[in-house]
Amino acid sequence: MACIAWLSGQKDGEFEVKSYKPKRSLSANSLLWQCLGEIAEYQQTDKWSVYLKYLREYGKFTYICVKPSAVDAVKKQWRESEEIGEIRINGKKAIQMLCYFGTSTYDTKEFSHFLDMVITDMRDMGLVPPTEREVMKCLERYERSRNGTGDMETH
Repeated sequence: MACIAWLSGQKDGEFEVKSYKPKRSLSANSLLWQCLGEIAEYQQTDKWSVYLKYLREYGKFTYICVKPSAVDAVKKQWRESEEIGEIRINGKKAIQMLCYFGTSTYDTKEFSHFLDMVITDMRDMGLVPPTEREVMKCLERYERSRNGTGDMETH
């Protein structure tokens, strides 16, 4: 009844009334993508470009050598990859590539470091990062999902 009395004193307009639901806690992966989204908005770009930039800067990678005809197929298989040069193996031309693993392959320590670097950059940009408590809660859930002892996350 107090709401109706309050609304009657307001200017004409549209109002939506719905029951309060507390925000769901985020998975670690969702938290990462939320942070990447805020950085993307700040930098006026898209989340995927920001993600790939962070993979290149802070991500886990490996070097591989492939036949020149396989370069495009390798690029389709990896989240991010780049050609770094030609080499010869047993007299045959090969392309040396740097290939980055997507964060869905990371263990908790690797993911935690990656997320920490994103959060550090958020602070440096003057953006409001998630709280330490929020991050810890998400990483605990991430660890449980990796060990098969908790809710599974989708990546």
